[in-house]
Amino acid sequence: MDMSHIAQHAGTAGSLFATIFVVATATMRTMIPLRVFGILANVLLIAVSIPTHNYPTMALHAVLLPLNVWRLHQMLQLVRDVKKSVNGDLSMEWLKPFMTERKCAAGEELFYKDEKAEHMYYIVSGRFRLVESGIELPVGAIVGELGMLSPSNTRTQTLECIEAGVVLGVSYRQVEELYVQNPEFGFYFLRLASARLFQNIETLEARLAQAHLPVPAQVVSDTA
Repeated sequence: MDMSHIAQHAGTAGSLFATIFVVATATMRTMIPLRVFGILANVLLIAVSIPTHNYPTMALHAVLLPLNVWRLHQMLQLVRDVKKSVNGDLSMEWLKPFMTERKCAAGEELFYKDEKAEHMYYIVSGRFRLVESGIELPVGAIVGELGMLSPSNTRTQTLECIEAGVVLGVSYRQVEELYVQNPEFGFYFLRLASARLFQNIETLEARLAQAHLPVPAQVVSDTA
């Protein structure tokens, strides 16, 4: 059997296995396994195309291979960073690649109390304040993420820019897509949001405790 027949049989076998991988990708419900099988299919089809001189197929999968590798890297990095955020300082740095920049002028209101909530924001620079509570949010803070979990999806406060700055915004739809694509990401996002909610409750309890502190005796005597 000459080399041409060997190449032909190898190409047929390779195409069969590549077809199996392609079909497998269609059955995947989550993004990471889909990308892994996509990469395997790309590599196999490139290998099959070389001895059979199928250059169009080789060129196509040579383009798709780095794209699949990059998307897989992004998703794995996303999962790692979310885990780190949950166990660490609750940073939202992992979400930046999926967010859109928005410049805000002093006096501009990003959203109003009782309006429908559709986005959450990451503060990059400037100064922002929640009007009703008077709380000023620092650079690096995330705001608006709990509206996604609210049954009514409405804002509980107004967010105002008090000094020009930049925020990064992401829609709830994008977050939901990430959740569907990768349930592990969704699980850690829910843990992250829950941790933030408990932080808010602890802050409120601390303020209530301070408000009910007894007046020191020295202060009473000084004012008598």
